[in-house]
Order: sequence, then structure tokens, then C-alpha cells
Amino acid sequence: MTEYTEIEMMICVAARELENGATVGVGTGAPCAASMLAQKTSAPDLVIIFEAGGICPELPEMPISVGDSRTFYKAAMAGSMGDTMEACSRGLVDYTFLGGAQIDMYGNLNSTIIGTDHQKPKVRLPGSGGANDFASFCWRMMVITPQDKRRFVEKLDFRTTPGWLEGGNSRDESGLPLGSGPYKIITNMAVMDFEPETKRMRVISINQGYSLTDVQENCGFELLTASNMVETLPPQENELHILREEVDPYRYVIGR
Repeated sequence: MTEYTEIEMMICVAARELENGATVGVGTGAPCAASMLAQKTSAPDLVIIFEAGGICPELPEMPISVGDSRTFYKAAMAGSMGDTMEACSRGLVDYTFLGGAQIDMYGNLNSTIIGTDHQKPKVRLPGSGGANDFASFCWRMMVITPQDKRRFVEKLDFRTTPGWLEGGNSRDESGLPLGSGPYKIITNMAVMDFEPETKRMRVISINQGYSLTDVQENCGFELLTASNMVETLPPQENELHILREEVDPYRYVIGR
């Protein structure tokens, strides 16, 4: 059996979610690696868009920031953050990858503070950046994150980024674009989506080496389970070869 790390597993699983011809707004790290892998395997016409304004570049290698000059290499457009966010607000971006210190059962994210006192928090985090804009206006939001109870919490300390808000149809009623919202959560243990009616997080596949019990024990709220839950397809040899030799040969991401 081909050996792989958990970060390689998450990147390969995320890459398979991006279909050919789609548009995806990304930051650096694992989301960028997943998008590059998709472009080099099943989605050669994937349009990658960076927050700082690089639109549809031909990435020569892994960039180290959203403003890295490599994010503009042979790009269709060397724009600005305004151009990227305008594309999102006009409904032109299909997917985005986001993350945060906390996520709740409805896919809302916290990347602002840990603690309840905004003026004197236990930890002050980087804040939204473009995350709120991406989550509000891109059609499908995905999250790549390790799974543990500190991240998967019943109640956020601060809601930085909207998911399905309070569940049900609360997001639609808020005025955000109808049909937009969280799509998949990809962790080192499982893949989750959201139950269509309640919009609660739901396990749809379990990664090799883990059980449903493991997934639930590393989550701070009750997870729903799909009726047809399966085992997640592990990384294939060709995916790992491209990821290691072409996408991230210097191990900026997969070497963590």
C-alpha cells in the first residue's frame, strides 16, 4: 500500500472536489496545493483566483503568500483585491477554501478571537482577511482542517465568517445569495457535508485508520451521519507523485 501523510490525504481529497472548468478562490497552503493538484490531474481548465488579484495564473510552483509574484505568473489578469472580491460578489466564483480556529455544526468560522472579551481575549487571531467575503459570495465553501474538539465547537467564541448561520433557511433569509454556503469539510479523519434541511454537519466518509467513534470523540457537537456513509478513497500513486514532485517539491505544505 502506498504510504502517505494526513496532509497529503486531505489535499488529494480536496482536489477531487474541483471539477474541470470551475473557478476557485484560494489562499496559500493546503487549498492552493489542492487546486494545483486538481489542475494537473482531473481539472486542467480550473480557474484559480487569489485574494490579492492573481486571476487564472499558470503557477510554476507553490507560492508562499497570496501576493507572491508566482500568483501572477502568466495570469489572465494581474488585478487587485477589489477585482477578486468583485468577481465573488457578481457570482463568478464557484468554490473557495477557508479555515479558522473554530468551526461549529453549521459551518460558521471563527478566526478573530479565543475568549469572550473582544478587548482582552485569551488569544487574538488574524481576523477575517477576505474570508467573510469569500464565504458570503462564493457558491460553495470548503474547509480543510485537522479535527479536534478545540476546533469543532458547539458555540463559537466569535463568528467571523458565515456558514449556514443558525441552520435551516437562516442563511437565505439573511440576504446572502440563495444557494450559496458551506459544502464540504475535509479533515484528517473524515469528510463531512451538511444535511439539506437542518444544514447540520454530517459525516459522509471515514478515512482509513479511523472509525466513526474517533470522528465523534474529536468533535465538540453531535455529528449527523449519512445513510450511505463510505470509506474515503485514499491518495492514489499518480496523485502523490504529482503532489510531491510538481505541486510542492520543496515541501512548503506537505512537509509540515
